Amino acid sequence: MSVLTEVPVIPESFDSKDAFLADAQRYRRELLAHCYRMTGSLHDAEDLVQDTYLRAWKSYDNFEGRSSVRTWLYRIATNTCLTSLDGRKRRPLPTGLGAPASDPTSDIAEHHEITWLEPLPDAPREDPSDPSVIAESRESVRLAFVAALQHLSARQRAVLVLREVLQWKAAEVGEAIGASTAAVNSLLQRARAQLDAVQPTQDDDIAAPDSPEAQDRLARYVEAFETYDMDKLVDMFTADAIFEMPPFDGWYQGPEDIVTLSKTHCPAEGPGDMRFLTTTANGQPAAALYMLNRESGRHEEFQLHVLAVRADGVSHVVAFHADGLFEKFGLPVAL
Repeated sequence: MSVLTEVPVIPESFDSKDAFLADAQRYRRELLAHCYRMTGSLHDAEDLVQDTYLRAWKSYDNFEGRSSVRTWLYRIATNTCLTSLDGRKRRPLPTGLGAPASDPTSDIAEHHEITWLEPLPDAPREDPSDPSVIAESRESVRLAFVAALQHLSARQRAVLVLREVLQWKAAEVGEAIGASTAAVNSLLQRARAQLDAVQPTQDDDIAAPDSPEAQDRLARYVEAFETYDMDKLVDMFTADAIFEMPPFDGWYQGPEDIVTLSKTHCPAEGPGDMRFLTTTANGQPAAALYMLNRESGRHEEFQLHVLAVRADGVSHVVAFHADGLFEKFGLPVAL
């Protein structure tokens, strides 16, 4: 996991703190991605970025220009995240709870007391030279990677992200988090070992969301649900495919069990009950599901399906409960 961080020269002096803050807004999106990797929460990340800018504004008079403004903001954001994470529980997906795959015919139960991992809307990519596009590479915000980060301590997360995603030197990381270079190297070694234990295989073969392969799979996935042809879904998934849908704590593996789950627990009754809008999330293809409300006659926000697509099919789907999520993705709440 590595991301290049080459950026244009940044002016280090401003007429006022307000001018600095206005100029620093160019880094908002990449700082959001950074805080999201650290916390696994879009809502928390937005608050932490806001707090980062507030802290930077208050302490700008003490900025000595020994690093770029961008690096300085990352240091503040990292420590803001570390403070926020102190004492907090990790944000899992159902697969991260340690339970075996569930029976698709059994009852399902919501667990809102668990602070679940959340998805991240992808940034617009009009300008590929924008450093936020580089720093927020698809690999570094994929759900599998962010979910794996949740198994690390907060300081391990910080070290791993700063070293391997942003490619900071060990001494720079140590200065940022108040640790020696030796301590940083030790934290990184333990973080890598822990990551290998919870994520033994890398998703190097995951298709980019704008690839023809991913677009074709996504279109066929949507069509199968909209036409209520659940049996067609069997051919969509890989043999080891996983389907999970927080806040329900169960997870399901294999095409047959996934289709049985859909037939058993999906509230749709037939063709036309479900409609989708396609989008992207976490550098992956995604589809926003709208379920028919028979009383209002409208299709209303229901779930956001984030897909991992490989050459042999859809290998993983996380269907997040909408719960105000669509607005964050710039999607309508009803059709």
